[in-house]
Amino acid sequence: MTSDEPSRRPGRLRSALRGIRPDMSPWRSSRDFRLLWTSGSVTAFGSFLTYVAVPLQLKDLTGSSFAVGLVGAVELVPLIVFGLWGGALADALDRRRLVLLSEAGLGLLSGLLLLNALLPRPMLWPVYLVAALVAALGGLQRPALDALTPRIVAHDRLPAAYALNSLSRNAASVAGPALAGVVVATAGVQTAYALDVATFGASLLLLARMRAVPPSTGAEKPSLRTIATGVKYAWSRPDLLGTYAIDLCAMLFAYPVAVFPFLAGELDAQWALGLMYGASAAGALAVGATSGWTSRVRRHGRMLVLAALGWGTAMVLAGLAGEIWLVLLGLALAGGADQISGIARSVIWSQSVPDELRGRLAGVELLSYSVGPQLGQVRVGGMAAVIGVRGSVWAGGLACVAGVLGLAAALPKLLAYDSRTDPHAAAVRAARRQAEAAAV
Repeated sequence: MTSDEPSRRPGRLRSALRGIRPDMSPWRSSRDFRLLWTSGSVTAFGSFLTYVAVPLQLKDLTGSSFAVGLVGAVELVPLIVFGLWGGALADALDRRRLVLLSEAGLGLLSGLLLLNALLPRPMLWPVYLVAALVAALGGLQRPALDALTPRIVAHDRLPAAYALNSLSRNAASVAGPALAGVVVATAGVQTAYALDVATFGASLLLLARMRAVPPSTGAEKPSLRTIATGVKYAWSRPDLLGTYAIDLCAMLFAYPVAVFPFLAGELDAQWALGLMYGASAAGALAVGATSGWTSRVRRHGRMLVLAALGWGTAMVLAGLAGEIWLVLLGLALAGGADQISGIARSVIWSQSVPDELRGRLAGVELLSYSVGPQLGQVRVGGMAAVIGVRGSVWAGGLACVAGVLGLAAALPKLLAYDSRTDPHAAAVRAARRQAEAAAV
């Protein structure tokens, strides 16, 4: 060893850390991205307060687990219907204005929950009505929100932007429920709803400072025909179909959240139930905090397939493990794999879908990742009744691995996707350069 070898080590360590830490270039280069990211972060924390408060309030009002579970049923149909319609609106209207108006509507709905909770005897039906309306407005807003980022961030910085968005969401999903539990336990659901309303106020102030993001030239009015145009485009792209199909497969076969309470009971670890719910988010947060390497990936189809295989394999570990710490490790690894998968899907979509179709394609994507977890809950619950709780988890993980391998073999264009050579991505880059030149 040379005498200067020890002095090189700190430099190598700093270089390695720079290679994995989050790429902040979208934050530094785009004022509108900073505003949008901060708005989303603030809203996410507030929404988790309501996410925890609503089922607790329903439990107090009814004492029925069925009544609590019914919230998911009343949310699903509005989310699907308005998600598709929201995609058509996102391609026909100013996306920033659509996000702003829907955010205001969501804030008002949180205010209605607060008013109902402040009544001497809170009523049950307004909670369900607001839940359905929140799902509808969320469906209208999400496609415009997803389609905003490619318009305000440079094309080559989109992977970093989606990694930062995921980091924010996962931080909120870890810290939000923990904060909500403390708030609800010490100050009641009324305080949780009031804080949520306040976060919507802060979010609106941030969104109002963003510049307008008008639709593409010649954008068509929203209609069933324009929605069908978006669906046909998705159908014509096997690589895009692959992203939807693999996500649906992973959620259908390996989404075991519904049996967590029973799994904790079998392992005599009821104390760890909260950790089980948070383990996946913690794993995703760890990947988000070390996501710098994702900006250097070009084969995002392979990245997606490998991540989905990792999700299924980690669920096999969680199902076979006889110790709670191994279960938690498996769930955390699954969360990290899901984070990588989500970044890959978002990059393929944003880099290769024409701007005039992004809203509608976001609506299709919303449909795919809304249905999967719902069906996954039914699958794991039904299988648990037949082969046992742990069997339903590891068998689902194996089915996920087999399904992903089959889909990858059937959709070679997904594996072949390369952002440097893909013709769709090249066309989007050229259109972006033309739009920037015209703006100058």
